[in-house]
Amino acid sequence: MDAEASPPKPQRAFGAETLRSVEALVVPVGSVLASALLFSVFLLVLGKDPVQFFQLLWKGGFGTSFSIQNTLQRSAPIILTGLAFAVPATIGLTMIGAEGPLVIGGFAAAAAAIPLVTIGAPTSVLLALMAAAAMAAGALLIMLVGWLRHARSVNETISSLLLTYIAIATMNFFVEGALRDPSSQNKPSTLPIGKDNMIGSIPGTDVHWGLAAGVILAVLIGLLLRRTTFGFAARVTGGNPHAALAQGLPVGGLILACTAISGAVAGLAGFFEVAAIHGQANASLVAGYGFTGILVSFLARHNPFVVVPIAIIFGAIDASGGLIQRRMDLPDATSALLQGLIFITLLASETLLGRFRMFQPVEAR
Repeated sequence: MDAEASPPKPQRAFGAETLRSVEALVVPVGSVLASALLFSVFLLVLGKDPVQFFQLLWKGGFGTSFSIQNTLQRSAPIILTGLAFAVPATIGLTMIGAEGPLVIGGFAAAAAAIPLVTIGAPTSVLLALMAAAAMAAGALLIMLVGWLRHARSVNETISSLLLTYIAIATMNFFVEGALRDPSSQNKPSTLPIGKDNMIGSIPGTDVHWGLAAGVILAVLIGLLLRRTTFGFAARVTGGNPHAALAQGLPVGGLILACTAISGAVAGLAGFFEVAAIHGQANASLVAGYGFTGILVSFLARHNPFVVVPIAIIFGAIDASGGLIQRRMDLPDATSALLQGLIFITLLASETLLGRFRMFQPVEAR
């Protein structure tokens, strides 16, 4: 009778998995709401109206057609850097250096374009080689982090952060030296690729094609990590590298593959920043998108499919900064402060996972 009364094991497993999924959604959402409450208290201390702030946040991000397109434009690099963090996180690596491959990728794209512009190469060839250079440079940078982690047990968090500064310094060295455009007096930059070689917008919008590339890559990477044997092996390795080795999985190869994908995706973000926004490489590439991508990936629970909507929300926060500054007489860094507060509360909320009885299977309570 007891055996008949107890639910079948597959049902129990399904129920436990569902509860964990619900908890994984409720906890980060709760942390965002908590950060909004704390930020409201902060605004009240400053004598500002929290309701007005969040109204302007919505208006600046989604209130008009212009706001929506501005949000989507800013979301494109955030989607790509969020994916760049999510891929190595699947295999258990905490890379906080997506800013590095974005910068070095953008610089590599601009450097590759200089001789091609000089000889008058077709735009399609120019852009293809720029994208290839950007992805290769980004991939090599982060693959170095993966190799150091696997072969020398160097902490990937530290090495990826240090390589970010090296990437920025490398760009500055050449942009302010051998590859500097003589006409860029106030802001050292490489030679421009030219308006005719810039990437156009998605038809009917003012949003460049980087957004479409980000959405497509999110789907492809999500399918790769969740519907293929490669993705299964990466998740097993991320859960327990020693068990993965014992099962004969090529841990080193998996780490290099994941870091190569991560760096290539972030490098592609740098390519779009040069080919669609700036037209040349300069200090504007260091915009903090790589660090925002970390927060986006954490909120998405490193799920590539969820990275896209979360990145759009953070694109809206970024897009609304100017409106909030004008209407409420707040510094431009106010939006960045809100993002930082969300990140802190999110990290704190990680300690709550597994502590709520309501999200535990009945037999475990």
